[in-house]
Amino acid sequence: MQTLPLVLMLLGASVVSVIVFRRINLPPILGYLLVGTLVGPHALNVVTDVADVQHLAEFGIVFLMFSIGLEFSLPKLFAMKRIVFGLGAVQVFATLLVITGVALLAGLPWQAGVSLGGALAMSSTAILTKLLGERLELDAPHGREVVGVLLFQDLAVVPLLILIPSFSQAPETMAWLMAIAVLKATAMLLVVLHFGKGVLSRWFVVVARGKSAELFMLNVLLVTLGLAYLTEMAGLSLALGAFIAGMLISETEFRHQVDEDIKPFRDVLMGLFFVTVGMMLDLPLVLANFWAVLAILAGLLLVKFALVLGASRLFGATPGNAMRSGLWLCAGGEFGLVLLSLIQQSDVAPPSVVQSVLAALVISLLLTPIIVQYSERLVLRFAASEWLLRSMQLTKLAAKAMRTEKHAVICGFGRNGQQLARFMAGEGVSYLALDLDPDRVREAAAAGENVVYGDVTRRETLVAAGVGRASVLVISFADNRAAERVMRHVREIAPSLPIVVRTVDEKDFDALQRAGAAEVVPETLELAMMLASHALIHAGVPINRVLKRIRQIREARYRTLRGFFHGESVFDEDERESEEPRLRSVSLGDGAFAIGRTLGDLAITEAGAEVTAVRRRDIKTQEPSADTVFEAGDVVVLLGVPAALALAEEKLLKG
Repeated sequence: MQTLPLVLMLLGASVVSVIVFRRINLPPILGYLLVGTLVGPHALNVVTDVADVQHLAEFGIVFLMFSIGLEFSLPKLFAMKRIVFGLGAVQVFATLLVITGVALLAGLPWQAGVSLGGALAMSSTAILTKLLGERLELDAPHGREVVGVLLFQDLAVVPLLILIPSFSQAPETMAWLMAIAVLKATAMLLVVLHFGKGVLSRWFVVVARGKSAELFMLNVLLVTLGLAYLTEMAGLSLALGAFIAGMLISETEFRHQVDEDIKPFRDVLMGLFFVTVGMMLDLPLVLANFWAVLAILAGLLLVKFALVLGASRLFGATPGNAMRSGLWLCAGGEFGLVLLSLIQQSDVAPPSVVQSVLAALVISLLLTPIIVQYSERLVLRFAASEWLLRSMQLTKLAAKAMRTEKHAVICGFGRNGQQLARFMAGEGVSYLALDLDPDRVREAAAAGENVVYGDVTRRETLVAAGVGRASVLVISFADNRAAERVMRHVREIAPSLPIVVRTVDEKDFDALQRAGAAEVVPETLELAMMLASHALIHAGVPINRVLKRIRQIREARYRTLRGFFHGESVFDEDERESEEPRLRSVSLGDGAFAIGRTLGDLAITEAGAEVTAVRRRDIKTQEPSADTVFEAGDVVVLLGVPAALALAEEKLLKG
């Protein structure tokens, strides 16, 4: 098949499958796998030569490892070291040992057992972090455990990418090759990390000075693929070089820009990689080994669940949280597919075994959202102490809420929630805040804040918080799906309770209002109004005219600000506004009287105006002293009524 028709066919099939899978709330990965399975040589046989496609798809792994390198943060690892290098290490190595033991009992060589154990030890970083974010459980105890284990799994991929290819060698040379590979990787890491950080940082500064998005993107590709090529030339994998490149850039100030620039390449090429993984799937062989696939799937889910449950309990988690972590992490992940692809290329395990494990991993990925969805019911059903802990939390919450009446319920106690609580306390309005971060709740409660641990997306939590007696409920986090869930519960408990919702973008305004919000506060609108107000004031527009414009915009947008009594304190009439102090910028061109004279010499204050700032060569000096000497090109910012400003400007320009 010619290249262009092949690419068009894969693109079209991928677009359709991803649309369908997103509509039914399933990961796009599964859509790519389905496309690959259908067009591959074992199904419709549209693509007969998989090698050409696989060669291009390898770059998907390169950019994925680069992204992981970008996320590699030593402070983050140190902060979570107990979970990452404790619980994460136990989970990965225990899974490796168990799977290796099973493989040896099944008559497979230990190399196959270690390789398959590494593939099955992985869980889906992409799916699980997305689900944790959507369910507001990233800061929950089990959420932290899941993230920590996923972080160690991502790091464990790096040595596995080096070790698996060496397993295909003869036993007498394998140890020597593995030792050389480890020494090469260690030496390259030490050299690149020691010298590379400073060189790369200075080089990116040089590139950034070009002020060209195209140049910056070309440089990112050059660094990523260049280091990948160097590691391949050293006899290591492309992915290791990309990981090192990501680590180097993660320590620079360009990290976030690079991450945004690389996403399109990473996502497209990773999609192509998963298409090639689907092409590997031999459906007739999988069907012939159907019961083996089911046995591997059941064993994978049960073994990983038991191992994570036991390890989590060992590290001090409650039975309920340990069970949650086990359910979240029991399925396979996309890195398992990456390692299986490498196992097949290296011919480490028999094709029938690889096919059965591949099919089990794909099915487990499909089951991941379903397992997570029912995880809470399973925990409450089988963890005997969970009901007691949940009852104690709700009792503590209800006890706090009982002392309040006509209070504000604040959902989320992050930065916005804390600022809001200060406003409430300053006006004498009682509040009760709910948050899922136990450390934040503990520290804030110790400081005297009225905050308790609670999941606001649960109906019983909102009832215990006393929303039926509250005067207002504020959703301070910017997650529309969770906000809609909260509003649905509130509408059932207290239909007349006003709800104020924070959102990132104004495009969600109407949807949230239809869901029951009394007011929706878009961050983009408020930020734009603040920027505009400061810019207009510095441009010389009268302050109260700016305030009037902002008030008009807010009145048009927010219903609760419409129709209030303006009173004498609000200047609505143009003649009143014309006598209000305003700012004016005066540029001192060549020949201006003030050049070479000090601010004290000009007696600006006698004219009834004030010099608030002097801008010189893009440097702004606030509250200049009387000794300030004016130079050609200075911009002088004056504050005063129109008549005083005119007189002061004349003094500056004409004397």
